[in-house]
Amino acid sequence: MLPLPLPACCLAVPGDRPDRCEFPVVSGVGGFRRRVRRAGSATHLSVLVHQGAEMSFLFKSSNSGTTEKGLSLEEQQEKINELRKELGEYSSAAIQDFLSDASLSRFLRARNWNVQKASKMMKAAVKWRLAFKPENICWADIAQEAETGKIYRADYKDKQGRTVLVLRPGLENTTSATGQIKYLVYSLEKAIMNLTEDQEKMVWLTDFQCWTLGSTPLKVTRETVNVLQDCYPERLGLAILYNPPRIFESFWKIVKPFLDHETRKKVKFVYSNDKESQKIMAEVFDMEELDSAFGGKNPATFEYNSYAERMQEDDKKMGSLHSSTDSFLESSEKEANGADSDASSEASFYSGTDSPRLDDEHSTPKNS
Repeated sequence: MLPLPLPACCLAVPGDRPDRCEFPVVSGVGGFRRRVRRAGSATHLSVLVHQGAEMSFLFKSSNSGTTEKGLSLEEQQEKINELRKELGEYSSAAIQDFLSDASLSRFLRARNWNVQKASKMMKAAVKWRLAFKPENICWADIAQEAETGKIYRADYKDKQGRTVLVLRPGLENTTSATGQIKYLVYSLEKAIMNLTEDQEKMVWLTDFQCWTLGSTPLKVTRETVNVLQDCYPERLGLAILYNPPRIFESFWKIVKPFLDHETRKKVKFVYSNDKESQKIMAEVFDMEELDSAFGGKNPATFEYNSYAERMQEDDKKMGSLHSSTDSFLESSEKEANGADSDASSEASFYSGTDSPRLDDEHSTPKNS
């Protein structure tokens, strides 16, 4: 399963779970139905520590902007404008969409408003997006990964209006690292697309039933952490760990002192048989909408076919958004070309050295 972008406490510890866990029958592609089983595996302390260090770094860096003295709105906009100049221009419509003021602000916050560091980080993210093309991933590309409901966007939001991603890593059904990362990215992109204008963060609701360390290959963990911390900074608003192995709290106690207050508030340990945990869920969610599996009153469960329809509708929406942007850019380019033609005609009236031309390096008017 997709390894979670959580602190060191969020690691599978076999021994707290049965040796073999069987889930109910789930719908599969083409109408096939099958059961999902995950076998337990031995734990190596070195692997736990290694994964823990990587995950804790991700969680700490994702909120590093809160440690700096607050900037005024004017100062923030100045930083954004400065970063935009550093980044330069890109012809890709998808990248132009990505380079919004809000996006630049997130990368700046992730680097304590240091323009040079944010520029380096964002250029790397742009390079990744140009190669990976997350906006082009569609349902057909990841349909098999989604069969079991190991990760999906809930059809409800939390009380703050944040998109909710449900993760059930114990329901892993593939061994392809590429496929798992692609499905994670697809889910993130669709979750972001469904955020309201006044929200930029999401909630991750993670059910640890039957998760073992064997469900989380180290290679996939590393790649997941890299993608999340480098390409999607400041997107995680709250991580709820539902019924995690108790030993997770021991890891959390080790990591917690190194994190600032705001980051610590992002992690909630929730147990189904604990009254305080039930209060936490009631504070975050409308219990009438929340899945009964998480203590809510909504009996609905993940159903593959209906979810496929929802995601295909999202694909159409995203396609329309990019088509609109492409049309706008084409129109702008035509207008610019027309302006260039007019400028050329006007230039013909000048004589010899008076005719202006463009400096290739800086694209600024310059006399011959």
